[in-house]
Amino acid sequence: MTTVTEISRLMPNYGVPAIEITRGQGAYLYGSDGKEYLDFTAGIAVCNLGHAHPAITEVISKQAATLLHISNLFAHPERTRLAIRLTQLSGLDQVFFCNSGTEANEAALKLARKYAASRGEADRVELVSLPHGFHGRTLGALSVTPKPAYHEGYRPLLPGCTTPETLEGVVDSISEKTAACILEVIQGEGGVRPLSAELLQAIQARCKETGALLIVDEVQTGVGRTGTFFGYEAVGIQPDIVTMAKGLGNGIPVGAVLARAEVAAAFGPGSHGSTFGGNPLAMAVANEVLNHVTAPGFLAHVREVGAYLEHQLAEHFDAVTGRGLMWGFTVPDAAQFVAAAAKNGLLLTTAGPNRVRMIPPLIIEKAHVDAALEILKQCE
Repeated sequence: MTTVTEISRLMPNYGVPAIEITRGQGAYLYGSDGKEYLDFTAGIAVCNLGHAHPAITEVISKQAATLLHISNLFAHPERTRLAIRLTQLSGLDQVFFCNSGTEANEAALKLARKYAASRGEADRVELVSLPHGFHGRTLGALSVTPKPAYHEGYRPLLPGCTTPETLEGVVDSISEKTAACILEVIQGEGGVRPLSAELLQAIQARCKETGALLIVDEVQTGVGRTGTFFGYEAVGIQPDIVTMAKGLGNGIPVGAVLARAEVAAAFGPGSHGSTFGGNPLAMAVANEVLNHVTAPGFLAHVREVGAYLEHQLAEHFDAVTGRGLMWGFTVPDAAQFVAAAAKNGLLLTTAGPNRVRMIPPLIIEKAHVDAALEILKQCE
């Protein structure tokens, strides 16, 4: 078991973990002391197929014995196949591969400004984001993440970034100087708060009216998390740019930016890059993830179990919000509640001082929901 002294070799940005995990299987994780935990975090919406999935393990082993890295100087079939599948699923035209959600959002912001510049619109540089949104920790992504605590010590941030004080003010914030508006259809770090279809459609209409691009951040909501492959499918919008990561690799780092052909053309040769983006291992694993998530009945299962989870939560907690297998609810002290749940064998995350988030693997069954609820009752 790792000692506190050994952990102190790590930079302190994550604090000191209370639990050391040594292995996982399906919807369960196991500590170095042998304790079993029902995992309703999924690595923060990453391990959609659970832990040690046999098909993922097989693909990793096979690809590791074949080809791990060749750089983007060369093509390889897994990348081409994944690009085709993602464009077909999204209705967009081209893909740029990277390694994380933050990296995908950073690339999307660059693409939006590059697109405006390619059209001779030198003044179209503003980036509009939404209150309570979260888009990552790199300097650009952080600049469209309106959480002051995350900004401390990093100012000045990227100029030209605007976040109105209210959701209702977003539409009026988009103008002929706006390169793009970036948003999540369900704000994960903001408390698992779904945005209304009416608001999202109004934002899209304003973007079209002014010539701004609409970027939908599907890093947390994508790859089936909400019961449709992309979260935006349920709210009647079609983005110009989509970012994704997390569940796409089931634990192997991978990110992607999808865009309309006209927009993607702004990323001409040499305009952007990623050393490890689109590497054979990540692409092979992502293709295997898609094999499962797009299989007949998989998303229907997510919706069915998700509805069951919602019903169970609503009987015991206030302000239950979400979709599919992404839910939040309100408690007096989220950190204390999450700690009590972990002590009793259930792993959860906080999404604010009073909000608890449940983002389990998409493979869970109703029996897992029942087991989780029994533990939750002990924490009330």
